[in-house]
Amino acid sequence: MIRVLLADDQALLRAGFRMLLEAADDIEVVAEAANGGVAVALAREHRPDVVLMDLRMPEVDGLTAMRLIAADPVLAEVHVVVLTTFDDEESVFAALRAGASGFLVKDVEPEDLLQAVRVVARGDALLSPSVTRAVIAQFAAGKPARPGPAVTAPRPERPAPPGLASLTEREREVVTLVAAGLSNEEIAVKLTVSPLTAKTHVSRAMTKLCARDRAQLVVLAYEHGLAPRPAV
Repeated sequence: MIRVLLADDQALLRAGFRMLLEAADDIEVVAEAANGGVAVALAREHRPDVVLMDLRMPEVDGLTAMRLIAADPVLAEVHVVVLTTFDDEESVFAALRAGASGFLVKDVEPEDLLQAVRVVARGDALLSPSVTRAVIAQFAAGKPARPGPAVTAPRPERPAPPGLASLTEREREVVTLVAAGLSNEEIAVKLTVSPLTAKTHVSRAMTKLCARDRAQLVVLAYEHGLAPRPAV
């Protein structure tokens, strides 16, 4: 059974998500939180497999809560998926850097929400090539995705992971394909290898780069030149 924590300040929205999630035989909602502080406390209490986290909440926002979760070794197996309306792309990027396993739009189709929870619960990242890659690429290139008062300058790049230099040529190639949004199966077809071999290369690259999941692997790929940056 996949255990889910809902964190959103809108009670009606939480009720709708709860109803949808609990209609599935393999998912249960173990707790609800109306702000990030409560979400962190409930995550420590219930140890859910997945947290569906809104970004904008009173008192403690979702981004702060996610950083606290990601920094807590006790919650290492808790996977966070950001809930967003895509009106604050910088926060989405910051969330991915902080350890989010992906993000969803709040008007997500019911079946897509259920599938997303299952994907993240088994340790994979929820990456949409059409949205996630665009957000990451633009901010990694230092180009705001949307101008406005809420957008600030991107953060300085982090130091390169120690394992970056030890990546093989094939592992670098695989990381580039992951950054482009390809699945293991698609990578296998592209490189004419078996899906298991593709998965092995991805896993080794994640280990060397200390990436928690594929989402962080994509961020690292753009930050450290393993994926092409968009033209300005």
